[in-house]
Amino acid sequence: MDPIPGSRFRGTWKYVRAAVFIGFFLAIFAFAALGSFVLFAKIEGAPPVAVPQTTIFYADDGSKIGESDHGQKRYWVRLKDMSPHVIEATIAVEDRKFYEHHGFDLKRIAAAIIANIQAMAKVEGASTITQQYARNLFLTHEKTWSRKIQEALYTIRLEANYSKDQILEGYLNTIYYGHGAYGIEAAARYYFGKHASELTLSEAAMLAGIPKGPYYYSPFVNEQRAKVRQKIVLTSMVEAGYISRKEAEQAYLDKLVYVRHRQQEQPIAPYFQDVVKQQLRTKLGLDERTIELGGLRVYTTLDRRLQRIAEEQIDRIIDPHSAIQAALVAMDPRTGEVKALVGGRNYEESPFNRAVQAERQPGSTFKPFLYYAAIEQGFTPSTQLRSELTTFTFNGGRSSYTPHNYNDYYANGPITLAQALAVSDNVFAVKTLQFIGADKLVETAKALGITSKLRAVPSLALGTSPVKVIDMVAAYSTLANYGKQTEPVFIKKVVDANGNVLYEHKPESRQVLDRDAAFVTTHLMTGMFDPKLNGYTTVTGQSIADEITRPYAGKSGTTKTDSWMIGFAPQLVAGVWTGYDRGETMDRPAERQYAKQIWVHFMEQSLSGEPKQSFKPTKGVIGVYIDPQNGKLATDACPVKRKTYYLIGTEPTDYCTDHLEKKKKKKEDGKSWFEKWFPWF
Repeated sequence: MDPIPGSRFRGTWKYVRAAVFIGFFLAIFAFAALGSFVLFAKIEGAPPVAVPQTTIFYADDGSKIGESDHGQKRYWVRLKDMSPHVIEATIAVEDRKFYEHHGFDLKRIAAAIIANIQAMAKVEGASTITQQYARNLFLTHEKTWSRKIQEALYTIRLEANYSKDQILEGYLNTIYYGHGAYGIEAAARYYFGKHASELTLSEAAMLAGIPKGPYYYSPFVNEQRAKVRQKIVLTSMVEAGYISRKEAEQAYLDKLVYVRHRQQEQPIAPYFQDVVKQQLRTKLGLDERTIELGGLRVYTTLDRRLQRIAEEQIDRIIDPHSAIQAALVAMDPRTGEVKALVGGRNYEESPFNRAVQAERQPGSTFKPFLYYAAIEQGFTPSTQLRSELTTFTFNGGRSSYTPHNYNDYYANGPITLAQALAVSDNVFAVKTLQFIGADKLVETAKALGITSKLRAVPSLALGTSPVKVIDMVAAYSTLANYGKQTEPVFIKKVVDANGNVLYEHKPESRQVLDRDAAFVTTHLMTGMFDPKLNGYTTVTGQSIADEITRPYAGKSGTTKTDSWMIGFAPQLVAGVWTGYDRGETMDRPAERQYAKQIWVHFMEQSLSGEPKQSFKPTKGVIGVYIDPQNGKLATDACPVKRKTYYLIGTEPTDYCTDHLEKKKKKKEDGKSWFEKWFPWF
C-alpha cells in the first residue's frame, strides 16, 4: 500500500477540522435555538386553552331543557371522567409515544418524510397530539410555512407550561368528530347517546378513528369505511400493548347501536329560553359569544310539568285551523319565579314572543287595579253607583266618551262595587275612575309594574291602553302576595365552564300596596266565579265556574280583538291572552272563550294534588255577611248572603230591610186560619 502523501493528508485533515468546527458551531446554534424556544415558551407563559363550549339550560328540577350550539356541540369533561378505552385508543392510533416526547416525534417525522418522498405524495403525517391540539386551539389548517412555524411555537408553549395529562385532556375535548360534535363528550352523546365515561372498547375504537377524516370515516356516512378504520385503531391498541388480540377481535365483532335514527329533539319551552338569554344579556351583562359558546350552566325556574300542561291546553282548546295566537305566563306569587311561559302557538313558524314583547289591550283585566285604587280612596265593596247608559265628558268638556256594557245590558239602577266587578259593569268602572281620577289609576298600575305607556283618559278604566302579558301577570302576582312585589324571576343560578358561580338569585321583595286593601281587592276578584253576585246579568266566570275545584281570584277581559283571563290561587298565578296578531276582530263566540278555557284547565291540572288553600284574611280587615244585591248587612230574611271583607271601620252598619215584608207575608201565608183569627192562642 502506498503511503498517503503528506500534502494530501494535510489537505484532508483541514477539511475534517473544518467540518468538526462547523458541526460544533451548528450544534451550539441548535442548542441555543432550542434554548431560545424554551425560554420564549416560559416567558410567554401558558397559552390560554379556553375553547367554545355549549351552554346548557336546566329546568328547576335539574333536567336539561336546551342548549345553544349553533350547529356545534361542545362540552368539557375531565380526563378522569373519560373511558380509559378512549384515552388508549387515541394514543395508540394518533401518537403512541405521546408520554415520551416533548411535543415533536423526530423519528416519526423522519419516517414520514421518507415515506412521502418514496410515494411522491403525502401519504403519512407526523403531527403529535400536542401539535394537533395547538392547531385546533390557535391556528387555521392552511398549509403554509408561516402556519407551520406558529404551530411549532404553540406546541413548545403547551409542552413547557402544561402537563401531558392536561394536554391530552384538552385535545380530547377539542378534536372534531364530525356532524358538529367537538370533543369526546359531544361525540359520545351524538353517536351513542351516552357520556364519554360510559363508552365501551368497541365504541371508543370507532370514535378514535373518526378525527383522521371526520366526514370520510363517519359511520353515519359510510359504516363499512368506518369499520375498516375501527379495525386499524384496534390493531394499533394491540401493538401498543393496551389490549390483547382476542379483545380486539371481540370488540370488532360487537354490534354498535347508534342513535342516528332518533328524531331531532324538539326544544323545550323555546319562548321561555329566549327570555332567559335576554336576561343573561341585560341582567348579567354577558355578551352574545359568552352566552352561546361560553359553556355556561344556566339553572332556570321553569317547571317542565306546568310548561307541558300549558302547551297541551293551548293546542287542545284552540281550533288547529285557526290563525288565533296565544300567550300564557304562570308564576309563583310568593317568589316571583316564572314556572311556565308560552309566547305563541308555534315557535318554528313565529319566534315572536307574545308573552313579553307584544302589547295588547287588557280590557276588563285592568279593573282590579282601578278598584284597588278606589278602596284606598274610601270606596268599599258595598259602594253603590248607578249602572245605566252614560256619556262622560273630559278635557274640560271638549271630549266625550260613552262606554257600553256587554250586549248593552244595564241594571238601570244602583249596583255595588262587588257586583260591578263580578259582572264587569263598564259604566260603574268609568264612574269610579271619574271619582278617583285617571292619574291615580296610572300611578297604581305603575306601582304594580306595568311598564307600558298609559293614557290617563276615561277609557283607561276599561283597559284601552295596550300592555304586556308578563306585566299583567306580575301585577296580579303582587295582589296575590298581599301587595308585596317580587319581580318575575327566570334564572336561579349561572355557573361558568370552570364551575364558578357567576350569578345566583337572591329573593327580594318590597311592599308596594297596602296589605289590607290588597286582600279586599283579592276577595272582590273571587266574585267572578260566585253566582250569588248574579244580577241584571251573570258573573263573568259563570261559563267555567263548574270546572273549578278550589278558591280562585281572577278577572277576564274582552275587547274586539283581544281575550284575556288572569287569575290565581294562593300558590300559583296564571294569565292567558288570545287574539290575532294583526288585530282582526274575534267574531265567533267560541273564540272569546279560549282564554278562559285554557286558564281553568291549566290551573286545575297544574294544582292537581296540591292542597286546596283559601285566601287568608289580613289583620286589618273584617268579614261580614251582606246581601249582595244592596251591600247591606244580611238578615235572616235575606234569601242570599255572601261573606265579604272590608277594611276595618268601613264595613256596612245598616241592615237589609228589602226582604222583611216578604218574609213577614210568607210567614203569614204559612199560618192556619185558627192562628190568623186567634193570634193570642
